[in-house]
Amino acid sequence: MDTSMLCPRFEKGMQILSKRWNGLIIYQLLNGPQRFCSIQSSLPVSGRLLSERLKDLEHEGMVVRHVYPETPVRIEYELTPKGLALESVIRGIQDWSQDWVEPASACKEEAYSELAK
Repeated sequence: MDTSMLCPRFEKGMQILSKRWNGLIIYQLLNGPQRFCSIQSSLPVSGRLLSERLKDLEHEGMVVRHVYPETPVRIEYELTPKGLALESVIRGIQDWSQDWVEPASACKEEAYSELAK
């Protein structure tokens, strides 16, 4: 497809969502504000990469970082209205994947059974 025919806004939106881990971070934050360690424990991603992705999403205006002046300092991440507007998209992908995508373990099992033949 000729990229000049794509809507620049659609293309930018797809770039944001398709950047590795962004969709899963947004999915996790749909549950409400969370601390960094909570997000990290729910995803198989390094702290450095998670920090980078959260900064990217914050720069895009999809995530806000709240710093609470407590001892120790508490930092939480939360979706902005712009990020929350993706809920129907993320839930739609979730529904579609439930119907059409096999779990990775099932795919591996099929591959191993084919090799055993």
